[in-house]
Amino acid sequence: MKALNHLDIFVRTSDNGSLSATARALDMTPAAASAALKRLEAELGVQLFVRSTRSLRLTPQGEQFLAQCRPALAALQQAGEQLAAGGQALRGVLKLSAPSDLGRNVLLPWLDDFQELHPDVDIRLQLADRMANVYSDPVDAALRYGKPPDSSLVALPLASANRRVLCASPGYLARHGTPATPHELSRHRCLCFMLGEEVHDRWRFRQDGDAPLTVRVRGANVSNDSDAVRRWAVLGRGIAYKSGLDVASDLAEGRLQALCTGWSTEAAPLFLVVPGRQQLTPLLRRLREFIAQRCAALGERIAHV
Repeated sequence: MKALNHLDIFVRTSDNGSLSATARALDMTPAAASAALKRLEAELGVQLFVRSTRSLRLTPQGEQFLAQCRPALAALQQAGEQLAAGGQALRGVLKLSAPSDLGRNVLLPWLDDFQELHPDVDIRLQLADRMANVYSDPVDAALRYGKPPDSSLVALPLASANRRVLCASPGYLARHGTPATPHELSRHRCLCFMLGEEVHDRWRFRQDGDAPLTVRVRGANVSNDSDAVRRWAVLGRGIAYKSGLDVASDLAEGRLQALCTGWSTEAAPLFLVVPGRQQLTPLLRRLREFIAQRCAALGERIAHV
């Protein structure tokens, strides 16, 4: 199964954009992961990645191979899991927690598709923007943006390259104008998310090699429900600073428009959080692979908007 492991490392690295993140997820050293990629490139006779000290990106040949490799790898992994389970289909109950916006508008249809593939799987889904306690709450795993502060938890990457997007509806921009730089946000109505008593009204940006810029925005509308913030933005109530995964469909279909695209925005990596690796059942591993593949496809959709 070495060839399968090499393909898994290749797909994970392309999704994460980081060899070290892939190595951490697979409990191996970065040197071992790098050696596996080099062996795969040698076997194929092509270079799959362009490497530098700061970045890792696919070559055109790597992009072509990824498109063919991803579905084949998923099928092989599923077959292996079924063999490990005695040839029986995956079955059981998955108890999950997810943020409200991601859960309602992105994850729900993905879970429907997952159950179409695995009809013997039942779902128990909790939607809340607070971080679920995977030790005491009745959940097997939680989908969360950002690594949890508790270092004893295992956080497996689902979308490491995901970032926030500054966005507003065409209607709002027609009425109030389009900010050319983040400095102009102080003159606009902004839509803020609140977690507990903390309002996230300090939005961070960066341009080229400049120092990071933090803008304190005016929270015209504030909610502790991230889905409400996105809906306000679509309705033209102001400018939002949302996870790219949350607003990908709105951007692609023209309900929202990305702003200040020459500036880098805050990272918003998505993780699957579990109490420990012993909780990673074959069913949960398969779900993780499935969601990571969907996140990668959605990320590509954002890149082409």
